[in-house]
Amino acid sequence: IFSLTIFAKNDKGDKMSDSVKDIIVKDMAGKEVKLADYKGKVLLIVNVASKCGYTPQYTGLEAIYNKYKDKGFEILAFPCNDFGGQEPGTNEEIKEFSSTKYAVTFKLFDKMKVLGEDRSPLYARLINNDVTDKGDVKWNFEKFLIDKEGNIVSRFRSKVTPESEEMTKAIEKELAHP
Repeated sequence: IFSLTIFAKNDKGDKMSDSVKDIIVKDMAGKEVKLADYKGKVLLIVNVASKCGYTPQYTGLEAIYNKYKDKGFEILAFPCNDFGGQEPGTNEEIKEFSSTKYAVTFKLFDKMKVLGEDRSPLYARLINNDVTDKGDVKWNFEKFLIDKEGNIVSRFRSKVTPESEEMTKAIEKELAHP
């Protein structure tokens, strides 16, 4: 019996992981947050912006967060100004906007880059793994589903709405896993 395992490699030749559990990000207060701390939770990671045509998706994100949060679901939102300067605000302005206009209660993180050589390590992993469609994030409100062990399982482009059957079925499937 012969088996062959192929691993993705980054530009340094290192094996790329299909997990985000070793990544550390910053919350809006600048405090480091280990994604490993979310073990046992299903995560939806999304790059958000306040002045985008997809900004009304905040409403759907909040709806699915409220529907599934008591079952072990979390949304991690990362403001991003990479697309047409559609998130020019400070963290305080972003938090105020999202909570006032859309009543957002899920976790917002520090603004980060999702494109280019200086993209965040989180987004470098999300767009270059062996599970989902590889390649750059195309626009704001692109979503990545992460299982309870921190593994990347699905990618949803911006046009897929949070409350769509495609997305809710994927979330429910991951929540059903022990």
